[in-house]
Amino acid sequence: MGMTMSEKIIAAHAGVQHVKPGDIVTCDVDWIGIHDMFFTVGGQGDFSKIKQLHDPDKTVVLLDHGVPSPTPADAEGACRARTFVKKHGIKNFFDVGNHGVIHQKLAEEGFAAPGKMIACGDSHTCAAGAFNCAARGFGPADMIYVLCVGQNWYQVAPTVKYELYGALPDLVTAKDLFLHIAGVFGEATNQNVEFGGPGLSSLSVPSRQSVATMCAEINAEFAVFPHDDVLENYLRGRARGAYEPVAADADAVYDAVRRIDLNELAPYVSGPHSIPNNCAPVRASEGLPIQQAILGSCSNGRIEDLALAARLIKGKKVADGVRFLVTPASQAIYLEALRKGYLETLAEAGAVITNATCGACYGGHLGLIGTGERCVSTTTRNFKGRMGSADAEILLAGPATVVASAVCGRISDPRNCFERGVPQ
Repeated sequence: MGMTMSEKIIAAHAGVQHVKPGDIVTCDVDWIGIHDMFFTVGGQGDFSKIKQLHDPDKTVVLLDHGVPSPTPADAEGACRARTFVKKHGIKNFFDVGNHGVIHQKLAEEGFAAPGKMIACGDSHTCAAGAFNCAARGFGPADMIYVLCVGQNWYQVAPTVKYELYGALPDLVTAKDLFLHIAGVFGEATNQNVEFGGPGLSSLSVPSRQSVATMCAEINAEFAVFPHDDVLENYLRGRARGAYEPVAADADAVYDAVRRIDLNELAPYVSGPHSIPNNCAPVRASEGLPIQQAILGSCSNGRIEDLALAARLIKGKKVADGVRFLVTPASQAIYLEALRKGYLETLAEAGAVITNATCGACYGGHLGLIGTGERCVSTTTRNFKGRMGSADAEILLAGPATVVASAVCGRISDPRNCFERGVPQ
């Protein structure tokens, strides 16, 4: 019996020849990541009591949530993080000014690479699966254990595979692909998700990151893409050390294999408060008024997202009564977008550009919403109260839909908004 990509990576890091769903194994971890919230939020674990790390050179510490520090508690947490880094001699530290959302930094700094296993203290760690590796988020107790021992246990989960065909139409993005998956197929709780098919070659690395990131919202364990020429071109000169691509065996066993024709997809929008089985084509919510629109986050704050937004909004204005916030996923992306003029175009249209942070996405700062307001966003979550008031709504959508909605002042299909002019 063959193995899936996820199973192969688990077996290799457990030092065994074969694993199957239900097996519980202990795996060596290649990279261990934590961000500032582990030093800031009460009850996250007392990292100051750690006497010795298993391997400081495998440890990545990054400030991304409260950046720059929006409260005294965040400032104190950042100080504790810097003390922790100095105490243990951690070289892979990304402080304010060289920061970004941790999942983007793991990618652009070359930590995420084929065949690797990554444990990180954030639920969207499965984002790194876009790079043909197995990555998963853990809570404080597990992270302290991994930091001290360099290992963690995993129960092998069954795998669902999505076979992709064709290519996404103009103004339909990888975020729409994920929202389609979540809306049609629902949760993947206690399952791995893997992707394959000839349509993969049409998806850029950032597009794959968008899908892999969002698989946390259907409760997937791992979300893994295969290695191909598109990924190899991204990794060249970037990956840290040697890596070994992993492919599923021809006789790998899947819980289900689902075919998706990318050519047939449309822009999607989630309903509020949840994602699985709560997403539909944009026409289902078209016309709902909005007060805020957000483009950015670890799901959609990359240069191709900002380029698309700038192309669509050039010469237009954000609608009266709408706040349009744009958050690049990293400082490096911010700088590239600045050099290419994307941020200037967005600002001229009335957008507010923030620094690279998780700020609005996790409800910390730079874009909270009030009672009765509705926000359409490319961020990762729409839980009740996630972005401010519990009496507000967050609808998730792709970048083109968010820009169209910001310009029109209501949920709008970008194919109508930008092909036939902006409705008045």
